[in-house]
Amino acid sequence: MMAKVEVKNLKNEKIKDLELNKNIWNIETNDIVLKKAIRLQLDATRQGTAKTKTRSEVSGGGRKPWKQKGTGRARQGSIRATQWRGGGIAMGVNPRDYAFKINKKERVLALKSALSHKYQDKELIIVDSLNINTNKTKEVKDLIKNLNLAGKVLFVTNDDCENLYLATRNLGYAYCVMAEEINCLDLVNADSVVIEEAAINKIEEVLK
Repeated sequence: MMAKVEVKNLKNEKIKDLELNKNIWNIETNDIVLKKAIRLQLDATRQGTAKTKTRSEVSGGGRKPWKQKGTGRARQGSIRATQWRGGGIAMGVNPRDYAFKINKKERVLALKSALSHKYQDKELIIVDSLNINTNKTKEVKDLIKNLNLAGKVLFVTNDDCENLYLATRNLGYAYCVMAEEINCLDLVNADSVVIEEAAINKIEEVLK
């Protein structure tokens, strides 16, 4: 099935139709691989610095609390054993790296699946340019209103649109990335994805 979208200007006026590569923007999505790619991004941001001490690492407990026999109490060898308050932790957490790897084909398929979801769910908007005149937040708010967008908005630019970046950084619901920085997590989190027409070629060149 052919993938075709309208190209609009920033006033939400149609300029022309644009045919997209259906092997990138309209594939049968693989949600398992997509979920794996998102988990990869999330796990890579985890610090992994949690640490508990074993009985060999806590201080104290050099002598036996009481003699082995004759007290009527259970035998104990150290107050730093795991059953004691202040004792060591059995099989506790240790510093670790949560990152893992997926192969290149899976990365590409995951990104294609995320893009296809946006196209198929009609959450993809193509505009001729994202160059705005000022870096004022109000201009981005007006842009979002003109395009009839709601929720979280991801802007994908062809190059460094400094004004757009500066105008969106104080908004908790609008984000701006360049075409080469596009990723599954940002795409899935966004309710609408606004892509500059020139950025389409960059994305298709990498994913073809």
